[in-house]
Amino acid sequence: MDASLLRAAGTALRDSTPLVHCLTNTVVQTITANALLAVGAAPAMVDEPAEAGEFAAVASAVLVNVGTVQQRTAEAMRIAARAADGAGTPWVLDPVAVGGLTFRTELAADLVGLRPTVVRGNASEVLALAGAGKGGRGVDSTATPEDALEAAGELARRTRGVVAVSGPVDVITDGQTVVRVGGGSPLLTRTTGAGCALGAIVAAYVAVAGDLLTGTVAAHAHVALAAEAAAAIAAGPGTFAALWLDALDAVDGGALVRAELH
Repeated sequence: MDASLLRAAGTALRDSTPLVHCLTNTVVQTITANALLAVGAAPAMVDEPAEAGEFAAVASAVLVNVGTVQQRTAEAMRIAARAADGAGTPWVLDPVAVGGLTFRTELAADLVGLRPTVVRGNASEVLALAGAGKGGRGVDSTATPEDALEAAGELARRTRGVVAVSGPVDVITDGQTVVRVGGGSPLLTRTTGAGCALGAIVAAYVAVAGDLLTGTVAAHAHVALAAEAAAAIAAGPGTFAALWLDALDAVDGGALVRAELH
């Protein structure tokens, strides 16, 4: 991928401050909001069914994360996804722990039918969502991104969007082109909500990038570069979490050209 496209995406994000409507995991709302602010976006946590559709239609992008889903929020997620589709608003599905629990797995299957713009998850989640696996160990993957590559491609073609599989090297595909984003830090896996925040950052980028694949790659590159910078000076996972937010704020379009892409 041409590095100039990543530079342009990063610059567009800082210049436009997209409004990201987050229907997300209650455990991670604060870090998700702070991460969005750090990269230059504006967060909004609106998960009331009576408001979800109205807000999704006016937001720049929508994140649907099923991490701590309940009947009420599941209804809001379906409403928001339909409204986003109707308004042409890009939306990201993060299928947290799908495959292991029936309620969220059925919800995620319904949401896939509404054609998310981007699906972002770990390998086990993507395999389960594509009908090629049974899920991982809770939120932890028991497969690698390369294990899920074929399923990710099939899922991307089905949704006519992009599928991103997170791991030591992230694998991102639109069903034809595959881009791998390296770098990052193992400390991301020891930071509550880092993956969920990534899903929100993907939503912010696809709202402003002219190309879905470019926006998704740029989001992963942004997170990886910030993680590397934070890990270099962190004493452990506690200081890393705060330093990572600072590093997210410091990454701009110019920094994105240094991303480790394959």
